[in-house]
Amino acid sequence: MTRGKLSSLFLLICLTVFPSVALASEAGHGGINLGEVLPLYSAIPFAGMLLSIALMPLFLPKFWHHHFGKVSAFWAVLVAIPMVIAYTGTALYEFVHVIVADYVPFIILLWSLFTVSGGILLRGTLVGTPIVNTVMLIIGTALASWMGTTGAAMLMIRPFLRANSHRKNRSFMVVFFIFLVANIGGALTPLGDPPLFLGFLHGVPFTWTFNLLPEMLVVAVIVLCIYFVWDTYMYKKEGVTAPADEGVKEPFGLDGALNFIFLAGIVGAVLMSGLVDMGSINMFGIHRAVADLARDGILIVMGALSLVTTSRKVREDNDFTWAPILEVAYLFAGIFISMVPCLLILKAGTKGALAFLIEAVKEPVHYFWAAGILSSFLDNAPTYLTFFSTALGSYYPGMPEAQAVPKLIAENAIYLKAISCGAVFMGANTYIGNAPNFMVRSIAEEAGTPMPSFFGYMVKYSIPVLCTTFVVISFIFFI
Repeated sequence: MTRGKLSSLFLLICLTVFPSVALASEAGHGGINLGEVLPLYSAIPFAGMLLSIALMPLFLPKFWHHHFGKVSAFWAVLVAIPMVIAYTGTALYEFVHVIVADYVPFIILLWSLFTVSGGILLRGTLVGTPIVNTVMLIIGTALASWMGTTGAAMLMIRPFLRANSHRKNRSFMVVFFIFLVANIGGALTPLGDPPLFLGFLHGVPFTWTFNLLPEMLVVAVIVLCIYFVWDTYMYKKEGVTAPADEGVKEPFGLDGALNFIFLAGIVGAVLMSGLVDMGSINMFGIHRAVADLARDGILIVMGALSLVTTSRKVREDNDFTWAPILEVAYLFAGIFISMVPCLLILKAGTKGALAFLIEAVKEPVHYFWAAGILSSFLDNAPTYLTFFSTALGSYYPGMPEAQAVPKLIAENAIYLKAISCGAVFMGANTYIGNAPNFMVRSIAEEAGTPMPSFFGYMVKYSIPVLCTTFVVISFIFFI
């Protein structure tokens, strides 16, 4: 199909679908709360999407490599068409809303960070010994709270991979990189991870997340110690003393430093969207804050400026290609659409099919594990907000949020800590638990580092390493 035909098809879809969405919005979405009527089996396509990601690369690698976009589209269509037939404009509104308000901003942010960080090249001969690797992980973990887990991961992953290109066993290194840089390190500020930013938008003070430092330090130190012991063992087992190529060592240098300004622009734009109220506009029935649209525009400009000002040679030397971001875009389109029923049921709280779970959550440790486990497989931002609202409703029923949030922080802060830690830390439990996880995996595989399968990641790494660590901090902080 030619580009002209694709454009015409897109225009036709916009002209036919979006007016229907606007009518559904004006009609009050049909007066139906889908989360209250959807059965649990409506989550089957989402389970199918996860199983496809987990099993097809193992059993049908060639098919998956060439057709993963079609598989993603299949599961999206399988959930969308029956729901639209059954609930018409109400369901259509929900699907278009998740695309316009969630998926598109999500991809714009990832694209801008991927593009800008791909223009920063750290030159020099850096040898990936256990000590050097541990220091790099510490630096990435520290950066994550201030430039976001995605920003820190995209900035650090390529130098980390190059430093270890001479090592035989690199898979575990990238997994621990995902644990620390792409997840755990983002716990200290609302800039670090989307759930905390959502809390900031709902009245949690910007500096309150500094209170998560003890929990973050304990988790990070335990995981770093496990990594150091593991890397030291593998380093000695490999018998590696120096890189295989012992030519002239390249002096350290930094190319594309201008991109740090663009990174600062991205961070500033994200922060601005939460601080500035410019009102909202109605886009075919989807209400979007003007500040959010301004943020998305700035992010696109930052990415475009990076492309224009960074030489092609820098990106080539940095092994930069568009394949990882394209893979994430295709797969997460299917993930976002197929998980709509799950999120709607979760948002329905005690009136939805997951009422048994919401009602069972009472103690801080319950909030920690419930928010964390669901965040491992669903979008951690709405999961955080669901349990945040549950805590407010349990202790301050009927009280306006502006008054309830300060009281929750003053009188029952441990519940907010549990929700925050669960949503941020346990995003590392799976490849899809947090946005940068899958992208780091894609970049690593493209660079020649074999990565474990979806279930292999969990069985070999996240369950024995992370879940054991989370049990420890449950006893220390939440019981």
